[in-house]
Amino acid sequence: MSYQVLARKWRPRDFGSLVGQEHVVRALRHALEQQRLHHAYLFTGTRGVGKTTLARILAKCLNCETGITPQPCGKCSACLEIDGGRFVDLLEVDAATNTKVDEMRQLLETAQYAPTRGRFKVYVIDEVHMLSTSAFNAMLKTLEEPPQHMKFILATTDPQKIPVTVLSRCLQFNLKQMPPRAITEHLARILELEKMPFESEALPLIARAAAGSMRDALSLLDQAIGHGGGKVAAQAVGEMLGAIDQGYLLRLAECVAAGDAAGALAIADDMQARSLSFDGALADLASLFLRMALAQTVPAALEDFPERSRIEALARGLDPESVQLYYQIALQGREDLPLAPDEHAGFAMTVLRMLAFRPEIAGKNEKTEVSANKPPAPAADWPQMVQALEVTGAARELARNAELARRDNGVFDLVVPKSKAYLAERGYVDKLKAALDRHVGSPVRVNVSVGEVAGASAASLEAGAREARKAEALKAVQGDGFVQDLVNMFDGKVVDTTIREDRK
Repeated sequence: MSYQVLARKWRPRDFGSLVGQEHVVRALRHALEQQRLHHAYLFTGTRGVGKTTLARILAKCLNCETGITPQPCGKCSACLEIDGGRFVDLLEVDAATNTKVDEMRQLLETAQYAPTRGRFKVYVIDEVHMLSTSAFNAMLKTLEEPPQHMKFILATTDPQKIPVTVLSRCLQFNLKQMPPRAITEHLARILELEKMPFESEALPLIARAAAGSMRDALSLLDQAIGHGGGKVAAQAVGEMLGAIDQGYLLRLAECVAAGDAAGALAIADDMQARSLSFDGALADLASLFLRMALAQTVPAALEDFPERSRIEALARGLDPESVQLYYQIALQGREDLPLAPDEHAGFAMTVLRMLAFRPEIAGKNEKTEVSANKPPAPAADWPQMVQALEVTGAARELARNAELARRDNGVFDLVVPKSKAYLAERGYVDKLKAALDRHVGSPVRVNVSVGEVAGASAASLEAGAREARKAEALKAVQGDGFVQDLVNMFDGKVVDTTIREDRK
């Protein structure tokens, strides 16, 4: 007997064995129980989520010899012939290869005739959005006045391309992508019934790679069985998929959180030695930071995730601003990857960027640099003091945008401009006070008011320095002989906004 692939062997035969589409099954069950049958159904959803399978099950429910039922017997000739693809009153059409109006008219000509064997003549049209406008118009008349014995079941991955005149005549059901946990549990059941040895750690890798498609998951499982010589092992599946072990990413995130650049780069080197996908790694790393953000805000969302404890530990060690920043850096790193000298260099640079912009480390590095290279700042030298403060986030922005109006006996009177009035919030002031306590070495009092400023804040001075550097860069470009030759030769001009200041 020839081998039957798992996707066909374990294709659901009734509503009870269909995984992950309970909302659709419930509605169809009620309609069948109450005999409230529509003449046209539209199933939408991505590939491999069960659209055609659901259509066949519905055809069995309508034509089972025991009567119209949500639970077909599976033993009568109608059920067996539908399962075997031999039922003469079930016509399955692939609209991707039958797009023309003549083909649709020819198909619909048979609709007027009564069923040969079954109770209803069922037309299943897959990828219906591929039909031409003329073909849709030909089908529309039958949809408007269908014979009593006829049922349409349409399936598509792109309902936006279906004319509204057709949509309005169908009951529409949107099939969801399968959640990874549902795929993992279903694969485990199948392997147990197949008496096939497997490692539980391998199945989540397949579930993630399937991206919500149960059919893709079963095809990958078939491939994994062949790749592993009859056993589904985590390492073999990872090699087959080129998948990134979550352990790598968790260790990498732990290194970033600890400021361990050497450890993070060692992980990147190990990934390169194993020929793992750096593009996939950055995508998975962004997903990991998303889960950390969820752990910080909606912990219950991680209930089903296997590495929950390590993610929660990482989330506790990082502030929410850092997690959001790392997420953005991972996304940007993935976008920049094709522009890098090579993928390893692009990935390593993304990790180094996370370390360089790490708020917790940045403040400490600034303080270390100031204390190592400069004498202690004078008591009224506020901008220099700001650079040395161990403070992050909005409290640091308060310090940078404020001007010191007066300092007397441990009292700091600060003024912020009206445009930054929101920084005067009590919580930010308290954080700034705590940083000043540590810097000065004794308790201080901080008063913040909103008013006129003279442009002496750290932020203003930094902006002035940037503008000065930009002006110097513009002057250097405009005075460059080669640039002047280009301008004269091609009647061009220097676009000021494209010039960046010298950052040396």
